[in-house]
Amino acid sequence: MKIIVTGGAGFIGSALCRYLVNEVGDSVLNVDKLTYAANLSSLEMIADDENYQFLQADICDNAAMEKAFSDYRPDAIIHLAAESHVDRSITGAAEFIETNITGTFTLLDVARKYWQSLEGSDRENFRFLHVSTDEVYGSLGDDGLFHETTAYDPSSPYSASKAASDHLAIAWHRTYGFPVLISNCSNNYGPYQFPEKLIPLMVLNALSGKDMPIYGEGNNIRDWLYVDDHARALRLILERGRLGEKYNVGGRNEATNLEVVQGICELMDDMHPEGAPHADLITYVADRPGHDMRYAIDATKLETELGWRATDNFKTGLEKTVKWYLDNQNWWEPLSMNVYGGQRLGLPADAQEKAEAEADAELEAVAEAAAEIEFEVSA
Repeated sequence: MKIIVTGGAGFIGSALCRYLVNEVGDSVLNVDKLTYAANLSSLEMIADDENYQFLQADICDNAAMEKAFSDYRPDAIIHLAAESHVDRSITGAAEFIETNITGTFTLLDVARKYWQSLEGSDRENFRFLHVSTDEVYGSLGDDGLFHETTAYDPSSPYSASKAASDHLAIAWHRTYGFPVLISNCSNNYGPYQFPEKLIPLMVLNALSGKDMPIYGEGNNIRDWLYVDDHARALRLILERGRLGEKYNVGGRNEATNLEVVQGICELMDDMHPEGAPHADLITYVADRPGHDMRYAIDATKLETELGWRATDNFKTGLEKTVKWYLDNQNWWEPLSMNVYGGQRLGLPADAQEKAEAEADAELEAVAEAAAEIEFEVSA
Protein backbone atom coordinates (compact mmCIF):
# COMPACT_ATOMS: atom_id res chain seq x y z
CA MET A 1 0.00 0.00 0.00
CA LYS A 2 1.19 3.55 -0.78
CA ILE A 3 0.56 5.75 2.25
CA ILE A 4 1.10 9.43 2.95
CA VAL A 5 2.00 9.93 6.61
CA THR A 6 1.80 13.52 7.83
CA GLY A 7 3.99 14.41 10.79
CA GLY A 8 6.18 11.41 10.15
CA ALA A 9 9.27 13.01 11.66
CA GLY A 10 7.57 13.37 15.03
CA PHE A 11 7.49 10.83 17.84
CA ILE A 12 4.45 8.74 16.90
CA GLY A 13 4.82 9.47 13.19
CA SER A 14 8.41 8.21 13.01
CA ALA A 15 7.46 5.03 14.88
CA LEU A 16 4.65 4.53 12.38
CA CYS A 17 6.92 5.12 9.38
CA ARG A 18 9.50 2.65 10.70
CA TYR A 19 6.77 0.07 11.28
CA LEU A 20 5.11 0.50 7.88
CA VAL A 21 8.37 0.30 5.92
CA ASN A 22 10.33 -2.25 7.97
CA GLU A 23 7.61 -4.63 9.15
CA VAL A 24 4.62 -4.25 6.84
CA GLY A 25 6.43 -3.44 3.59
CA ASP A 26 4.27 -0.45 2.70
CA SER A 27 5.56 2.47 0.66
CA VAL A 28 5.52 5.73 2.61
CA LEU A 29 5.71 9.42 1.76
CA ASN A 30 6.50 11.26 4.98
CA VAL A 31 5.20 14.85 4.84
CA ASP A 32 6.55 16.96 7.68
CA LYS A 33 7.13 20.69 8.21
CA LEU A 34 10.08 19.93 10.52
CA THR A 35 9.09 22.08 13.47
CA TYR A 36 11.01 21.98 16.77
CA ALA A 37 9.78 18.50 17.81
CA ALA A 38 10.52 16.82 14.46
CA ASN A 39 13.73 14.88 14.11
CA LEU A 40 14.86 13.16 10.93
CA SER A 41 17.48 11.20 12.86
CA SER A 42 14.56 9.12 14.20
CA LEU A 43 14.17 7.82 10.64
CA GLU A 44 17.78 7.04 9.79
CA MET A 45 17.15 3.28 9.68
CA ILE A 46 14.70 3.69 6.77
CA ALA A 47 16.02 6.89 5.17
CA ASP A 48 17.63 5.02 2.27
CA ASP A 49 14.88 2.42 1.83
CA GLU A 50 13.34 2.39 -1.65
CA ASN A 51 9.88 2.34 -0.06
CA TYR A 52 10.43 5.57 1.88
CA GLN A 53 10.32 9.18 0.69
CA PHE A 54 10.41 12.46 2.59
CA LEU A 55 8.79 15.76 1.69
CA GLN A 56 9.32 18.87 3.81
CA ALA A 57 6.06 20.78 3.56
CA ASP A 58 3.40 22.50 5.66
CA ILE A 59 0.01 20.79 5.73
CA CYS A 60 -1.57 24.26 5.66
CA ASP A 61 -0.02 24.86 2.21
CA ASN A 62 -2.81 23.89 -0.17
CA ALA A 63 -0.65 23.93 -3.31
CA ALA A 64 2.07 21.78 -1.71
CA MET A 65 -0.50 19.24 -0.53
CA GLU A 66 -2.17 19.08 -3.95
CA LYS A 67 1.22 18.41 -5.54
CA ALA A 68 2.05 15.73 -2.97
CA PHE A 69 -1.17 13.86 -3.78
CA SER A 70 -0.90 14.24 -7.56
CA ASP A 71 2.77 13.20 -7.64
CA TYR A 72 2.67 10.34 -5.14
CA ARG A 73 -0.82 8.94 -5.93
CA PRO A 74 -1.41 7.40 -2.48
CA ASP A 75 -3.82 4.63 -1.57
CA ALA A 76 -4.34 6.16 1.86
CA ILE A 77 -3.29 8.92 4.22
CA ILE A 78 -2.59 8.70 7.94
CA HIS A 79 -2.77 12.19 9.36
CA LEU A 80 -0.70 12.73 12.51
CA ALA A 81 0.80 16.19 11.90
CA ALA A 82 -0.15 18.39 14.85
CA GLU A 83 1.09 20.67 17.57
CA SER A 84 0.68 18.40 20.56
CA HIS A 85 2.12 19.77 23.80
CA VAL A 86 -0.54 21.03 26.22
CA ASP A 87 1.80 23.38 28.08
CA ARG A 88 2.88 25.09 24.86
CA SER A 89 -0.76 25.53 23.85
CA ILE A 90 -1.43 27.45 27.07
CA THR A 91 1.15 30.12 26.28
CA GLY A 92 0.85 30.06 22.47
CA ALA A 93 -2.47 28.76 21.17
CA ALA A 94 -2.29 30.33 17.68
CA GLU A 95 0.00 27.67 16.19
CA PHE A 96 -2.29 24.94 17.52
CA ILE A 97 -5.33 26.49 15.86
CA GLU A 98 -3.47 26.97 12.58
CA THR A 99 -1.88 23.52 12.32
CA ASN A 100 -4.46 21.33 14.01
CA ILE A 101 -7.61 22.91 12.60
CA THR A 102 -6.66 24.78 9.41
CA GLY A 103 -4.09 22.13 8.48
CA THR A 104 -6.62 19.32 8.92
CA PHE A 105 -9.17 21.21 6.84
CA THR A 106 -6.59 21.70 4.07
CA LEU A 107 -5.75 18.00 4.02
CA LEU A 108 -9.38 16.92 4.05
CA ASP A 109 -10.21 19.27 1.20
CA VAL A 110 -7.23 18.27 -0.94
CA ALA A 111 -7.67 14.55 -0.19
CA ARG A 112 -11.40 14.67 -1.01
CA LYS A 113 -10.75 16.21 -4.42
CA TYR A 114 -8.03 13.63 -5.08
CA TRP A 115 -10.38 10.81 -4.02
CA GLN A 116 -13.12 12.10 -6.31
CA SER A 117 -10.68 11.92 -9.22
CA LEU A 118 -10.08 8.21 -8.63
CA GLU A 119 -12.04 5.44 -10.32
CA GLY A 120 -13.08 1.91 -9.58
CA SER A 121 -11.26 0.01 -6.84
CA ASP A 122 -8.78 2.86 -6.31
CA ARG A 123 -11.63 5.10 -5.19
CA GLU A 124 -13.44 2.37 -3.29
CA ASN A 125 -10.35 1.39 -1.29
CA PHE A 126 -8.98 4.86 -0.50
CA ARG A 127 -8.84 5.76 3.22
CA PHE A 128 -8.15 8.87 5.33
CA LEU A 129 -7.20 8.01 8.94
CA HIS A 130 -7.27 11.02 11.24
CA VAL A 131 -5.19 10.39 14.37
CA SER A 132 -6.41 12.15 17.50
CA THR A 133 -6.18 12.03 21.29
CA ASP A 134 -8.20 11.00 24.33
CA GLU A 135 -7.81 14.55 25.64
CA VAL A 136 -10.77 15.62 23.49
CA TYR A 137 -13.02 13.84 26.01
CA GLY A 138 -11.99 16.02 28.95
CA SER A 139 -11.50 14.62 32.44
CA LEU A 140 -12.86 11.48 34.08
CA GLY A 141 -13.77 11.05 37.73
CA ASP A 142 -12.48 8.21 39.87
CA ASP A 143 -14.42 5.63 37.87
CA GLY A 144 -15.34 4.97 34.27
CA LEU A 145 -13.59 4.91 30.91
CA PHE A 146 -13.62 6.91 27.70
CA HIS A 147 -15.72 5.22 25.02
CA GLU A 148 -16.05 6.14 21.36
CA THR A 149 -19.45 7.64 22.23
CA THR A 150 -18.17 9.78 25.14
CA ALA A 151 -19.16 13.42 24.69
CA TYR A 152 -16.33 15.83 23.90
CA ASP A 153 -15.33 18.20 26.70
CA PRO A 154 -11.81 19.56 25.94
CA SER A 155 -10.00 21.57 28.63
CA SER A 156 -6.92 23.06 26.93
CA PRO A 157 -6.29 24.95 23.68
CA TYR A 158 -4.53 21.81 22.43
CA SER A 159 -7.41 19.44 23.14
CA ALA A 160 -9.94 21.96 21.82
CA SER A 161 -8.04 22.20 18.53
CA LYS A 162 -7.93 18.41 18.23
CA ALA A 163 -11.65 18.16 19.03
CA ALA A 164 -12.36 20.64 16.23
CA SER A 165 -10.27 18.63 13.78
CA ASP A 166 -12.12 15.44 14.76
CA HIS A 167 -15.43 17.14 14.03
CA LEU A 168 -14.16 18.29 10.64
CA ALA A 169 -13.13 14.75 9.73
CA ILE A 170 -16.51 13.31 10.69
CA ALA A 171 -18.29 16.12 8.83
CA TRP A 172 -16.34 15.32 5.64
CA HIS A 173 -17.56 11.74 5.89
CA ARG A 174 -21.19 12.61 6.58
CA THR A 175 -21.41 15.47 4.08
CA TYR A 176 -19.32 14.16 1.18
CA GLY A 177 -19.18 10.43 1.84
CA PHE A 178 -15.42 10.81 2.15
CA PRO A 179 -13.85 7.58 3.52
CA VAL A 180 -12.70 8.82 6.94
CA LEU A 181 -11.60 6.87 10.01
CA ILE A 182 -10.70 8.41 13.38
CA SER A 183 -8.53 7.06 16.19
CA ASN A 184 -8.23 8.53 19.69
CA CYS A 185 -5.21 7.35 21.66
CA SER A 186 -4.06 7.56 25.25
CA ASN A 187 -0.64 8.88 26.36
CA ASN A 188 2.12 7.46 24.17
CA TYR A 189 5.65 6.79 25.39
CA GLY A 190 8.75 5.02 24.12
CA PRO A 191 12.02 5.68 22.26
CA TYR A 192 12.56 8.85 20.20
CA GLN A 193 10.09 10.99 22.18
CA PHE A 194 10.95 14.69 22.34
CA PRO A 195 12.24 15.49 25.86
CA GLU A 196 9.53 18.02 26.75
CA LYS A 197 7.18 15.10 27.51
CA LEU A 198 6.94 13.65 31.02
CA ILE A 199 8.83 10.35 30.71
CA PRO A 200 11.88 11.44 28.68
CA LEU A 201 12.10 14.69 30.65
CA MET A 202 12.21 12.81 33.95
CA VAL A 203 14.75 10.28 32.65
CA LEU A 204 17.11 12.99 31.41
CA ASN A 205 16.70 15.10 34.56
CA ALA A 206 17.48 12.07 36.72
CA LEU A 207 20.50 11.29 34.55
CA SER A 208 21.90 14.81 35.02
CA GLY A 209 20.96 15.14 38.69
CA LYS A 210 18.36 17.86 38.09
CA ASP A 211 15.10 18.28 39.95
CA MET A 212 12.28 16.03 38.74
CA PRO A 213 9.27 18.38 38.94
CA ILE A 214 5.76 17.02 39.37
CA TYR A 215 2.68 19.16 38.86
CA GLY A 216 0.51 19.55 41.97
CA GLU A 217 0.55 16.42 44.09
CA GLY A 218 1.18 14.08 41.16
CA ASN A 219 -2.26 12.49 41.44
CA ASN A 220 -3.29 13.05 37.82
CA ILE A 221 -3.87 9.69 36.13
CA ARG A 222 -3.07 8.76 32.55
CA ASP A 223 -3.46 5.56 30.53
CA TRP A 224 -0.06 4.76 29.02
CA LEU A 225 0.39 3.24 25.55
CA TYR A 226 3.72 2.03 24.16
CA VAL A 227 4.26 3.76 20.84
CA ASP A 228 4.98 0.62 18.81
CA ASP A 229 1.65 -0.84 19.94
CA HIS A 230 0.00 2.35 18.71
CA ALA A 231 1.69 2.05 15.31
CA ARG A 232 0.31 -1.49 14.90
CA ALA A 233 -3.16 -0.28 15.85
CA LEU A 234 -3.12 2.52 13.28
CA ARG A 235 -2.21 0.19 10.42
CA LEU A 236 -4.94 -2.22 11.49
CA ILE A 237 -7.58 0.53 11.69
CA LEU A 238 -6.55 1.80 8.26
CA GLU A 239 -6.94 -1.64 6.69
CA ARG A 240 -9.94 -3.05 8.52
CA GLY A 241 -11.74 -0.21 10.30
CA ARG A 242 -15.34 0.67 9.41
CA LEU A 243 -15.70 3.95 7.54
CA GLY A 244 -16.99 6.88 9.58
CA GLU A 245 -16.16 5.09 12.83
CA LYS A 246 -13.93 6.04 15.73
CA TYR A 247 -11.56 3.64 17.47
CA ASN A 248 -10.07 4.29 20.90
CA VAL A 249 -6.49 3.05 21.34
CA GLY A 250 -5.33 2.54 24.92
CA GLY A 251 -2.87 0.39 26.78
CA ARG A 252 -5.02 -0.35 29.85
CA ASN A 253 -2.11 0.93 31.93
CA GLU A 254 -3.42 3.57 34.32
CA ALA A 255 -0.87 5.26 36.57
CA THR A 256 -0.59 8.55 38.43
CA ASN A 257 2.13 10.93 37.35
CA LEU A 258 3.82 10.34 40.69
CA GLU A 259 3.79 6.57 40.15
CA VAL A 260 5.32 7.05 36.72
CA VAL A 261 8.14 9.19 38.07
CA GLN A 262 8.74 6.83 40.98
CA GLY A 263 8.95 3.95 38.50
CA ILE A 264 11.54 5.88 36.50
CA CYS A 265 13.54 6.52 39.68
CA GLU A 266 13.58 2.82 40.54
CA LEU A 267 14.79 1.91 37.05
CA MET A 268 17.41 4.64 37.14
CA ASP A 269 18.66 3.39 40.52
CA ASP A 270 19.17 -0.02 38.92
CA MET A 271 20.48 1.01 35.49
CA HIS A 272 22.39 4.15 36.49
CA PRO A 273 23.20 3.86 40.22
CA GLU A 274 25.28 7.04 40.21
CA GLY A 275 23.11 9.60 41.98
CA ALA A 276 20.83 7.04 43.60
CA PRO A 277 18.36 7.24 45.18
CA HIS A 278 16.97 9.29 42.32
CA ALA A 279 13.67 9.75 44.16
CA ASP A 280 15.45 12.42 46.20
CA LEU A 281 15.27 14.59 43.06
CA ILE A 282 11.45 14.62 43.02
CA THR A 283 9.98 18.08 43.63
CA TYR A 284 6.43 19.41 43.52
CA VAL A 285 5.51 22.53 41.54
CA ALA A 286 2.35 24.55 40.96
CA ASP A 287 -0.16 22.64 38.88
CA ARG A 288 -0.84 23.28 35.19
CA PRO A 289 -3.93 25.45 34.49
CA GLY A 290 -6.94 23.31 33.52
CA HIS A 291 -5.08 20.08 34.30
CA ASP A 292 -7.44 17.14 33.67
CA MET A 293 -7.45 14.71 36.58
CA ARG A 294 -7.85 11.34 34.87
CA TYR A 295 -7.84 9.77 31.41
CA ALA A 296 -8.60 6.11 30.78
CA ILE A 297 -9.40 4.48 27.45
CA ASP A 298 -11.78 1.61 26.78
CA ALA A 299 -10.20 -0.12 23.78
CA THR A 300 -12.81 -2.89 23.63
CA LYS A 301 -14.08 -1.88 20.18
CA LEU A 302 -10.58 -2.04 18.69
CA GLU A 303 -9.84 -5.30 20.48
CA THR A 304 -13.07 -7.13 19.61
CA GLU A 305 -13.70 -5.83 16.08
CA LEU A 306 -10.13 -5.77 14.77
CA GLY A 307 -8.32 -8.16 17.11
CA TRP A 308 -5.71 -5.69 18.36
CA ARG A 309 -3.94 -6.17 21.69
CA ALA A 310 -1.19 -4.15 23.33
CA THR A 311 1.93 -6.31 23.60
CA ASP A 312 3.69 -4.19 26.23
CA ASN A 313 2.41 -3.48 29.70
CA PHE A 314 3.66 -0.35 31.43
CA LYS A 315 6.40 -2.16 33.35
CA THR A 316 8.01 -3.72 30.28
CA GLY A 317 7.49 -0.63 28.13
CA LEU A 318 8.94 1.75 30.70
CA GLU A 319 11.99 -0.45 31.22
CA LYS A 320 12.68 -0.51 27.47
CA THR A 321 12.16 3.25 27.25
CA VAL A 322 14.52 4.18 30.09
CA LYS A 323 17.20 1.85 28.71
CA TRP A 324 16.83 3.39 25.23
CA TYR A 325 17.47 6.92 26.53
CA LEU A 326 20.48 5.75 28.51
CA ASP A 327 21.88 4.01 25.42
CA ASN A 328 21.12 6.78 22.89
CA GLN A 329 22.69 9.96 24.19
CA ASN A 330 23.68 10.85 20.62
CA TRP A 331 19.96 11.24 19.76
CA TRP A 332 18.76 13.37 22.67
CA GLU A 333 21.87 15.38 23.61
CA PRO A 334 21.68 17.78 20.62
CA LEU A 335 18.03 18.45 21.50
CA SER A 336 18.86 19.14 25.14
CA MET A 337 21.72 21.45 24.20
CA ASN A 338 20.17 23.32 21.28
CA VAL A 339 16.38 23.00 21.29
CA TYR A 340 14.86 22.35 24.71
CA GLY A 341 16.75 22.42 27.98
CA GLY A 342 14.03 21.15 30.31
CA GLN A 343 12.52 24.49 31.36
CA ARG A 344 8.97 24.68 32.70
CA LEU A 345 6.35 25.40 30.03
CA GLY A 346 2.71 26.49 30.30
CA LEU A 347 3.33 29.31 32.80
CA PRO A 348 1.71 32.76 32.82
CA ALA A 349 3.35 35.06 30.25
CA ASP A 350 5.72 36.91 32.59
CA ALA A 351 6.83 33.75 34.37
CA GLN A 352 7.21 31.96 31.04
CA GLU A 353 9.50 34.68 29.70
CA LYS A 354 11.64 34.45 32.82
CA ALA A 355 11.83 30.65 32.59
CA GLU A 356 12.78 30.79 28.91
CA ALA A 357 15.45 33.43 29.56
CA GLU A 358 16.95 31.28 32.32
CA ALA A 359 16.88 28.23 30.04
CA ASP A 360 18.54 30.14 27.21
CA ALA A 361 21.28 31.24 29.58
CA GLU A 362 21.78 27.66 30.74
CA LEU A 363 21.98 26.38 27.16
CA GLU A 364 24.51 29.07 26.31
CA ALA A 365 26.62 28.15 29.34
CA VAL A 366 26.54 24.47 28.34
CA ALA A 367 27.59 25.33 24.78
CA GLU A 368 30.44 27.54 26.03
CA ALA A 369 31.65 24.80 28.36
CA ALA A 370 31.54 22.26 25.55
CA ALA A 371 33.50 24.61 23.29
CA GLU A 372 36.16 25.12 25.98
CA ILE A 373 36.53 21.37 26.43
CA GLU A 374 36.87 20.88 22.67
CA PHE A 375 39.50 23.62 22.52
CA GLU A 376 41.50 22.10 25.35
CA VAL A 377 41.39 18.65 23.74
CA SER A 378 42.49 19.94 20.35
CA ALA A 379 45.22 22.07 21.91
